[in-house]
Amino acid sequence: MRAVAYQQPLPIEAETSLTDIELPRPEPQGRDLLVAIRAISVNPVDTKVRAGAQPENGGYKILGWDAAGIVVATGPGASLFKPGDEVFYAGALNRPGTNAEYHLVDERIVGRKPASLDFPAAAALPLTALTAWETLFDRLGVQNRRVPSAAHAILVIGGAGGVGSIAIQLARKLTDLTVVATASRPETQAWCRELGAHHVIDHSKPLSEEFRKLGLGDPAFVFATTNSVVHFPEMSALVAPQGHVAIIEAAGVPDVTLLKTKSAALHWEFMFTRSTHQTADMQQQHEILNEIARLVDAGTIKTTLGEVLGRINAANLKRAHAVIESGRAKGKLVLSGF
Repeated sequence: MRAVAYQQPLPIEAETSLTDIELPRPEPQGRDLLVAIRAISVNPVDTKVRAGAQPENGGYKILGWDAAGIVVATGPGASLFKPGDEVFYAGALNRPGTNAEYHLVDERIVGRKPASLDFPAAAALPLTALTAWETLFDRLGVQNRRVPSAAHAILVIGGAGGVGSIAIQLARKLTDLTVVATASRPETQAWCRELGAHHVIDHSKPLSEEFRKLGLGDPAFVFATTNSVVHFPEMSALVAPQGHVAIIEAAGVPDVTLLKTKSAALHWEFMFTRSTHQTADMQQQHEILNEIARLVDAGTIKTTLGEVLGRINAANLKRAHAVIESGRAKGKLVLSGF
């Protein structure tokens, strides 16, 4: 089967930072599905792993987590899907990735592809939708939690990125929160408003000052989808006393003592926790993805696809990695077919 991989961590500009290779087709075991990949999308985690993770024993490492495709075979323990089913999912951090013609994935973290979307549009959703859903509902608990004397509002930092794009929609459509997003360019500010943000502020300016100009009061919830260490002092200054802050990236360590005087809570979200640790509720990701598909097919939320960059190959993946590393992506970058 065809795949895209690397043998040593290199800058994306290097000739062998990603290469086209041929590998044997894998066979499903246990609760695995063997999926024929039809489309993938690229996330910041792809670039971070490529830049820092050394493949074992001089072998190849295949990146890629978001995917949409067709089940072609199932392991003996699989019961949720059958060959021919169209699926979408975000994979597991500790298994080979989706940048390949065929991919093995545990069925408990797989959802049925939205029937109303083609494969590229579906591939844009899983990782970011799971991250946004788990942050809003499993970590922050925004549907059931009220913070005394706080504005019932959420600030989504990095609203035009992949996670921000779906978090805005979920918060607007499924909660009664006032949704405030951040974006620094006219086109990304317009994108956030199109997705449902009530207000958009510029994160290149002091966030606490910009938010307070809205006259809402201090927000109960702050969700940083990017640059959380840089923004953490402003996030801490802004969040309401006894409020809740969520972050998803691991680049650096924020000064959590800034939250002490407010008794504010910090929540980490790591979308791969359930699959990495084989938690008892691992199948919850199957249920979340099925609910995302239902919401898409009902017209409640929409794909966050930004651009399809062409076929799945090393050259196009290099282009996608370069855009992600520039920090100027709007929505999700997708590759389709081999």
